[in-house]
Amino acid sequence: MTEHRAKKRFGQHFLHDQNIIHRIVTAIDPKHHQTIIEIGPGKGALTFPLLEHLDTLHVLELDRDLAQALSKKYEAVKIRPEKKIVIHCVDALSYDFGKIGNQHLRIVGNLPYNISTPLIFHLLRYHHSIDDMVFMLQEEVVDRICATPGNKDFGRLSVMVQAHCHAEKLFTVSPGAFSPPPKVMSAIIKLKPRDRFLKEINDPPGFAHIVKLAFSQRRKTLKNCLKGVLEKNQINDLGIVPEARAETLSVDDFIQLANSYHKENQ
Repeated sequence: MTEHRAKKRFGQHFLHDQNIIHRIVTAIDPKHHQTIIEIGPGKGALTFPLLEHLDTLHVLELDRDLAQALSKKYEAVKIRPEKKIVIHCVDALSYDFGKIGNQHLRIVGNLPYNISTPLIFHLLRYHHSIDDMVFMLQEEVVDRICATPGNKDFGRLSVMVQAHCHAEKLFTVSPGAFSPPPKVMSAIIKLKPRDRFLKEINDPPGFAHIVKLAFSQRRKTLKNCLKGVLEKNQINDLGIVPEARAETLSVDDFIQLANSYHKENQ
């Protein structure tokens, strides 16, 4: 494959450490009949080891040069004729994952760090269709996703992801595993969508709105952040202290707040 130089605007860092690649593939544990989608395949470090276990692998790649190079490499090293890579040259941030399937999807990848958070928010819309997700992210982002109430890392991202998924940090990856090396540590995270919510979210957009407002000014209390949306007495009636700060609330508390907001605005 012609050498491809990493493009900063795409946040490209290419994984090359074979030990890490093996550990990631082992964590994913692909089975031949599964529908697996790899986001950001890059030069194919994960792509071809995954394909060894699959009938078909879907890959989403925004960089047309990389997509072309990946297609050429697939033709050159085709493992067996029945094994197929389907390359979608699209932006994962706006892609309709329902086009590939509406159930039992598995999403994996070394995500571009500059879009990881909005991409995860986008994927949460498809949580009913997804079996699990295994991603390489900045370690800082993984820690924020997995944080518990009261922890300094607990915030909007923690609540939104944990409301929809079980989150597990699997292992860390040092910068030397990539070319060029990023300036930060990375980590592998597994997200498994819940069969059902902790409590039923009556209005998902309303839930997202409440969570965003609650964390909009971290130094302010809940009653101030939600002023004009939920009154102090409404918050209190839910058994939640209005003077508390958002980072001390549980995910379940946020669902209660959102459902109360939905009830008042029906």
